[in-house]
Amino acid sequence: MTSRPPASRARREPRLGRGEADDVPHDDGLRADPDARARTSTRPPKAKKVKQRRAGPGFLRKAAVFALKWGIVASIWGGIALAGVLAAFWITLPPIDAINRFERRPSLVFVDSGGETVATYGDLYGGLVRLDEMPPWLPMAVLATEDRRFYTHFGIDPQGLARAALANFRAGRVVQGGSTITQQLAKNVFLTNDRSFKRKIQEMLLAFRLERAMSKDEILTIYLNRVYLGAGTYGVEAASRRYFGKSAREVNAHEAAIVAGLLKAPSRLAPTASVERARERASDVLDNMVEAGFLTPAQRAAAARLPIASAGATVAQRGSRYFTDWLAEQVQGFVGYQAQDLVVVTTMDARLQRVAETALEDLLAREGPKVDVEQGAFLLMKPDGAVQAMVGGRDYAKSAFNRAVDARRQPGSAFKAFVYLAAAEQGLRPDESIADTPIQLATWRPRNFDNKVFGEISIRDAFARSVNTAAVRVAQRVGVDNVVREARTLGISTPIPRNLSIALGTSEVSLLELTGAYAAFANGGNGVLPYAILEIRDASGKQLYRRQGSGLGQVMTPAALATMTDLMQAVVTQGSGRAASLGDRPVAGKTGTTNDYRDAWFVGFTADYVGGAWFGNDNGEEMERTTGGSLPARLWKAVMVEAHKGLPSRALPGTAVPEAPGWFARLIGSFPSTAPVQATPAASGPPSRAYDFANDPLPKANQN
Repeated sequence: MTSRPPASRARREPRLGRGEADDVPHDDGLRADPDARARTSTRPPKAKKVKQRRAGPGFLRKAAVFALKWGIVASIWGGIALAGVLAAFWITLPPIDAINRFERRPSLVFVDSGGETVATYGDLYGGLVRLDEMPPWLPMAVLATEDRRFYTHFGIDPQGLARAALANFRAGRVVQGGSTITQQLAKNVFLTNDRSFKRKIQEMLLAFRLERAMSKDEILTIYLNRVYLGAGTYGVEAASRRYFGKSAREVNAHEAAIVAGLLKAPSRLAPTASVERARERASDVLDNMVEAGFLTPAQRAAAARLPIASAGATVAQRGSRYFTDWLAEQVQGFVGYQAQDLVVVTTMDARLQRVAETALEDLLAREGPKVDVEQGAFLLMKPDGAVQAMVGGRDYAKSAFNRAVDARRQPGSAFKAFVYLAAAEQGLRPDESIADTPIQLATWRPRNFDNKVFGEISIRDAFARSVNTAAVRVAQRVGVDNVVREARTLGISTPIPRNLSIALGTSEVSLLELTGAYAAFANGGNGVLPYAILEIRDASGKQLYRRQGSGLGQVMTPAALATMTDLMQAVVTQGSGRAASLGDRPVAGKTGTTNDYRDAWFVGFTADYVGGAWFGNDNGEEMERTTGGSLPARLWKAVMVEAHKGLPSRALPGTAVPEAPGWFARLIGSFPSTAPVQATPAASGPPSRAYDFANDPLPKANQN
């Protein structure tokens, strides 16, 4: 009898698949039927977990090996690519021997009548100065400022590049450069100032080549003799002579610091631009020399006390560039194209040039804001047309437009001189009467400036008070063509419309030609061509041009000159130009004011000088009641007071009215007759239509 095993020891077999156990092939072990598990369990199925492999030391090691492997590969290919680029740049570099060949613009040096340099144009080079000929502080100052490790680096200074990069990063902009002197020389001689990757690579490669081909002393010598140092000068020799009037071999430590300081900003720091800025920069250079160990603090203090020599005009004459710009365009017309340096001797008086510049700026600064005027111009010349001073605006640095030469503006009543001259040539005299009454010409009704009506007045008063209706009546009588002819004869070249409105100055002129035309009244009736070049010579002193004298000849009769002198003197003594009076010194001139106060003029003369002044705004905006008798007359007087210092008072030409000789005087050449003069037309140009003012006087005023 068999017994069943105890229940506690009974073993439950796992459920197999859907069939019996004998039906399941026993190949690789039992597998639970997932469907059976689902039928016997009430719990939801669990999500299958994915086992994460943790990154251990082995993984990091593999990543490092991978990165190193491909980094090496990338470096190799990058090096090959860089070498290819460098090779491409290398084979296109210019030959090093080109450093001894260079092209430059011929220089123009303008000097005033006393030999003082006032401006330079083009490239001015001095002779070669060897390093051993220079005082030691000159190269020291340059090295301390530009490249302290010059004698130890290989053409490129990695430390300097890193320092500059850090400074630029901190500032957020470029404030320092890391270029060595060798790199600067390579750029100055072979390359351009273009900021590009290509230019920088070429600069570095050229620096390598220069360092291999030349010694350090040779590189520094060439650099000091070729670098741009402002005011058109290249090299320390040209700069020393330009700024200090002596060779670079003779500069002291303070002057050497000024030269070295120019390398930062040559045009802005040049002594000719600003002595103050040049001295401040020199102080920084002396500090650099102490930091570099070239000077002790005591030596630095002594150097700062050394005097700075002057070559003449060390302070830039702001307005002189207007003058020399005008002349620079004329030089080739006198001597043709020249591939050599030239010295141009001008008629400029440097003292009077500075006087005119200062007077204009002071007047505009003090009075300009009150009367809404921003610009002015002034011209001073001798009665023969020699220009002594020219100011084309208040600040050349802000505007190089020459308002004395290139601006065309309406002259207003200053043009009346040509109207009355045409009448004087036909017999008009100052004491004759003319009507100042309303006049209607078609739809045009000219009025006086202040709308006053004087009735019957003399020609002298009409001119002195600038009566418009009188000027129109005179122009009617003499004819517009004769007025135009007189203006042309005296040198007005701009277009002149042939209508009666020109009697009031509606045709545009330049200050230069208007002032030049008035010179004929100051020299006895001879027309002039304004000029300012006396001589042109090359650098060796050979004379290429010398002014021999030229002009327009006699342009008015003595009788007409006497009439005009009388009329224009009355303008200053009793009329609209009283502000131009020079006391006991005889003065004559004419004011001019255009509609809406857009332009204000005064042109006047003495026996020694002719001057013209203009005020207005470049945009044509009207001024606040500014007339020719206000700011222009005051500026004219301010300059003339200085111009006449030490000169004796002289009568104006034409003051004494010439008289025609009688028959007995004509016979023996003496005893002039008191017979009246018969006026004749001016010698040049077509004859004017003579008008007998004595027998047919100008219209009288309506006595009613």
